[in-house]
Amino acid sequence: MRVLVLGGTREARSLADRLVFAGDEVVTSLAGRVARPQRPVGEVRVGGFGGVDGLVGYLDAEAVDVVVDATHPFAERISANAAEACRRAGVPLLRLERPGWSTRPDAGTWHWVDDHDEAAGVAAQLGERPFLTIGRQSLHRFVDPLREHRCLVRVVDPPEILLPVRWTVLQSRGPYPLEHERGVMADVDVLVTKDSGGDHTVAKLDVAAERGLPVVVVRRAGTPTGVSVVAEVETAYAWVRAQPAR
Repeated sequence: MRVLVLGGTREARSLADRLVFAGDEVVTSLAGRVARPQRPVGEVRVGGFGGVDGLVGYLDAEAVDVVVDATHPFAERISANAAEACRRAGVPLLRLERPGWSTRPDAGTWHWVDDHDEAAGVAAQLGERPFLTIGRQSLHRFVDPLREHRCLVRVVDPPEILLPVRWTVLQSRGPYPLEHERGVMADVDVLVTKDSGGDHTVAKLDVAAERGLPVVVVRRAGTPTGVSVVAEVETAYAWVRAQPAR
């Protein structure tokens, strides 16, 4: 099988491992937004496809048999493009997405919001030292509402914009153990995050629960219409192996 994995997540790397071991030809596509990404086994390409038309052309030119969209739950544009491109190219598509955190016992106490602008506005009313764990690409949405707050910002790569002088930037990459998060969050009074799911960064939610901190969570946008979704790597692997070659 010739498999295109839209990657960048731990699930994508695990799936590539399984498929390459089984003898499939796997190309993992990375967006290129992280300076030092963790590279999966198999072939790797970095950068966009040029929208839906470019992805359709790639699928045809490379004779791709199936596509697995295993991008981050908030990589909405590429997921939408993949759904349309695969429909037009007649290529089977599966969405591999880790479950979110909405089933946690404390999730009902969180401040759920629909986008980053709303998250910034809510956080501004809840505390003076928010802990922003929403990624560097969305930081510009928080600058004006939280300019006078003493924000702690955690990112993998350095921010590309000028941040307020009162903000502190913490550059690091997970996973984050519980004791680590207790130290990092010792002085914050509100947590702002996205419903990313998984266990790499879940400890911050445990610390927030321990300390009774308010939590602001950006909801997921949802999967494009008509795309099947699975949560487990093994399920995605079985789906790929069951598809006929083009």
